Amino acid sequence: MASKFVPGDYILTPKRSSAGIGLFAGQDIPKGVCVIEYVGKEVPEADQYTNKSRYLFGIGEKRMVDGKPKINKAGYINHSCAANCEPEIYKGRIFIMSKKTIKKGEELTYDYGAEYFNDIILGDGGCKCAKCAVTGNGQKKRRA
Repeated sequence: MASKFVPGDYILTPKRSSAGIGLFAGQDIPKGVCVIEYVGKEVPEADQYTNKSRYLFGIGEKRMVDGKPKINKAGYINHSCAANCEPEIYKGRIFIMSKKTIKKGEELTYDYGAEYFNDIILGDGGCKCAKCAVTGNGQKKRRA
């Protein structure tokens, strides 16, 4: 595995956030590092459209991982329209990389993408990320 994709030994704590339970940094995390790996069981192709989990993560054409939080600390990372992390897929595995320096106490977030945003977040009453909570608009428009 390339060293870029080795998760650091960061202190990460699930706790209450504006969007439910989130994952928070217990220490400063530098920009451009692998923070954590998103792990879970691969979902058979036949079950991908009937699976009701909200923790499904596509890892390629016809491949999906179900990362329910009990087995996957990265599953607590919430969506944000102003994300500080981004997922990168490498050899069928999902790594969460920091897009900027993340300060101790800051919630880790990444953009879940247009499909999830339109199908799930809008259906739950709009975006509850910190950016949308501050502006009060809840990002109620569909994204392309």
